[in-house]
Amino acid sequence: MTAQPALAIEPARARPELEGRILEQCLAGNSVAMQAFVRHYQRMVFAFLARLLGPGAAVEDLAQEVFARALRALPRFDSNGRARLSTWLLTIASRLAIDEQRRARRASVNDSTVCDVDSAHESPEQTQHRRELAQAIARAVAALSHDQRESFVLAEIHGLTMDELASVTRVPVGTAKARLSRAREQLREILGPLWEELQ
Repeated sequence: MTAQPALAIEPARARPELEGRILEQCLAGNSVAMQAFVRHYQRMVFAFLARLLGPGAAVEDLAQEVFARALRALPRFDSNGRARLSTWLLTIASRLAIDEQRRARRASVNDSTVCDVDSAHESPEQTQHRRELAQAIARAVAALSHDQRESFVLAEIHGLTMDELASVTRVPVGTAKARLSRAREQLREILGPLWEELQ
């Protein structure tokens, strides 16, 4: 099996998991701790939903629903288990996004977060090229099936491992790998020569 190219995709900034004592306070019904929980993970949840659904009011509503469900289900979360809290939240967000897509039948990606290029030292031509490349990638990712797009976003942008990807999407690891591989293959076909720029 050949090595996959490292795409010029901006990964979500890794944040440490929430401290256990704050989780304990959330479980005790402490409203300040619950607000800290939401603040700690809201950027990750918003970014994930926006990349899957495109920007809009639905993202904000769904993000609120993610946290409402998470806070209700928090007593069932096993902090000593294999899943990280962030992965558990992305699982909830993923389920809600699927339901929303079934209702709305939308497929769009937030192209403002796709390319990770240092623009501070770019010429106007380079900046324009980077924007066009980001838009091309966004259109290509939007053309993927939901399963492929979800796998691609979770692996390439949110940096989930194959085990985590399988857990969030509720499929065997082999299926998760196959979906990600098909997504990359589709992107290679759609982007053509632009694919080389992403390696």
